[in-house]
Amino acid sequence: MKRKHTLLTILILSVTFVLTNCNLPRISLARATPTETEPPVNLTPTETAPPAFPTAELGLAENPLILALPPAAYSKEQIDAAKVIASQFTERTGYAVVTVVPDSYSALVDALGKGNAHIVLLDPYAYELAFQRGLVRASYAVLKDGKGTYGAQFLATRREGFTSYFNEGLAENTTENPAVALAQFADKKPCWSDETSSSGYVIPLGYLNSYQIVTKPPAFVEGHPTVVRSLYASGICDFGATYIDARKFPSLEDQFPDLFEQVVVVWRIPAIIPYNVLAFSTNMPEGMRNLFAGMIPAILQTDEGKAAFKTAYDIEEVQAVNDGYYQEFGIFVNASQVDLTSLVK
Repeated sequence: MKRKHTLLTILILSVTFVLTNCNLPRISLARATPTETEPPVNLTPTETAPPAFPTAELGLAENPLILALPPAAYSKEQIDAAKVIASQFTERTGYAVVTVVPDSYSALVDALGKGNAHIVLLDPYAYELAFQRGLVRASYAVLKDGKGTYGAQFLATRREGFTSYFNEGLAENTTENPAVALAQFADKKPCWSDETSSSGYVIPLGYLNSYQIVTKPPAFVEGHPTVVRSLYASGICDFGATYIDARKFPSLEDQFPDLFEQVVVVWRIPAIIPYNVLAFSTNMPEGMRNLFAGMIPAILQTDEGKAAFKTAYDIEEVQAVNDGYYQEFGIFVNASQVDLTSLVK
């Protein structure tokens, strides 16, 4: 009898446990689907520990939003200008904003991972690293001469027998297929500018790798004009890459009167390399990010705000963008197989 009573008790407790827990929330392990305006990426695990839960709601005085200056921007004028921007955000949104000066872009990316930065200006490599880690969303491209991106060019010499697939008069490629032009560089030696240059190394290397063009070990000659000089001199390398158009660097044409005849553009990389990126932390709710992004044009329209952005960030003009704007840049950075963390200084 006692045994039957024990079994009945266990049965009642088991049913109670099931009924009690049937309404527990279910956690999905499926990856979120990117929005149409944000391209899918392969996110790498965040290397920093997640931020502790704040004791106060983000944006209150006890837990303010953090506006980061460019790394090493220690001048009083820059710091004061950033405080002007922060106060403009506070006046227009009601959220508390404070300023910090990170020591480096790598420190700034780490701060984003820890929830210690929210409104940031990133160089292209720092943006790409932070985006791949899921830490930021781009809002504005910084414009130079009205443009948010720039291109690069592959150079070689006529005397070495390379064929140009670029029309100098029209300033456009004569083939839409890069492989046709770049196949000439197989088993040839490149001259690269330096190990961090977007236009003089990383993106051109990404193009070569994308089309499975294997070259000889490169020479890093420290400077775009030096790439041009090395090609003209001959014997150092077979081809190289520079910004557009490094051949016009002051003194080069005077030094080499026939430079444009001898050193030719084989193929130009489209304008996919960005200038700096104004972005917001994904720790900010989407509505909050949109609110702050919407304030930036209004602030730039004021004399005080325009002067503050110029002094603090060297920003005069911006263009509203999303992360898709930088997709091609990210593709070729990844294709270069250069360690992205080594590019973020």
